[in-house]
Formats: sequence, C-alpha cells, structure tokens
Amino acid sequence: MKKSAILLLVLILSCTTCFGWGFKKDTPDTEGKGYVGTLPDISKSFNPNEPKTTKPLFEESKNFNSADEIKPVPRDNPAFVNIILKDNKTSPYLNDINELLPQLENLLSCIEDKCTVQLFNAKAFFFTKTVEYLRNKYQGTPESSYISFQKIMELSVHTQSIATLRAEAEKYRPYMAYTGPGYLYNDNVIDQQLEYLKTEIEETIVAVKEAH
Repeated sequence: MKKSAILLLVLILSCTTCFGWGFKKDTPDTEGKGYVGTLPDISKSFNPNEPKTTKPLFEESKNFNSADEIKPVPRDNPAFVNIILKDNKTSPYLNDINELLPQLENLLSCIEDKCTVQLFNAKAFFFTKTVEYLRNKYQGTPESSYISFQKIMELSVHTQSIATLRAEAEKYRPYMAYTGPGYLYNDNVIDQQLEYLKTEIEETIVAVKEAH
C-alpha cells in the first residue's frame, strides 16, 4: 500500500513538470534594452498648434494715390523743414549775403524801369545800411577777403555816391549851368553813371550766387 502511494506521488510530480515544459511561454530577452512594451496613445489628449489667420492692423486705403487722401507737406512749419527735410546747413556768412539778393534785384529793376530819384534813393539807403551791418560783422574775419564780400562793399560805396549825386542834382540843377561844376548834374552824366552801376550790380549778383 505504501509503495502504491509513493509511486502515485512520483507520477503526479512528473506530469506537472512535463506540463510546465510543454507550455512554457517564449519571452524575448529584454535584459539591458529598457522598456519594449506598447505605449498608450496620448495624442488625443492634446490639440495640435495650428497657425491662425491674422488680420492687418491697418485697413488698405482704396484711394491712397488720390490727391484728396494725401495731406499737403507742411513746408511752412520750421520743425518740418529743419528736422524732417534737414535743409542744407550753410554758414552764417552765406545766409547773410543771400539775403542781399532781393535788394540787389530791386535796385537793378529800379534802374531799368527809370524809377524816380526818391524811390531809387530809398532802395539805395536800405541796401547801404544792410551792407554797413555786414561790414561791421565780418571786418577782420576770413570772410572779409572773399570776392563776394569785396564786391558788395564796393557796390555799396558806388550806390551811395550815385544816390547822393542824384539828390544834389534835384536840388541844385535849377540854379547851376551845365558847364563847370554843374556838369556833374547833367542828365546824360547821371544816366551814364546809372549804367555803370547797373553793370556792377549784375556782377555782384553773380558773385553772391557763386559764393560757397
């Protein structure tokens, strides 16, 4: 009886071992390779960053080239002229002599139009006073050696001389003959002097415009 029980126990153990060997599951060798299982799909939990369409900050102007849509340039605004346009900066001397151009042109027109003695002398007085200011300002400076400066100074002296001559002629001509001292007050002499002055004014205008 004991032998039968021992034999039965051996048979049961043998069958169990065989069952394990026959159904042993094949598993890959994963030692040192990290996790090789299947990862869960988590893409559904996030929304992809898709580019968004943006609108311009400023609407397009349909009539941009229209004269009604463009504001005029504020050229009379010193801030615009000096800062935006950045006008060429010239020396004070050039600015000063350029301001003489209108006076020179007025004197020239006065001679050509044969204006009255009073009108000519008024323009001559204003011109010579302006030149006197320039003489005091630039006397002894490098600018005083410029051709333009010298031409202006000479013209001022001649203009004042002819203005004085015309004023004296108006005053003394009725009382003096055209011979002797009265010869200087003759109309032909005065007209000749005015022609000389006209040529000198034209040369001075060119010298001022060509100054740098």
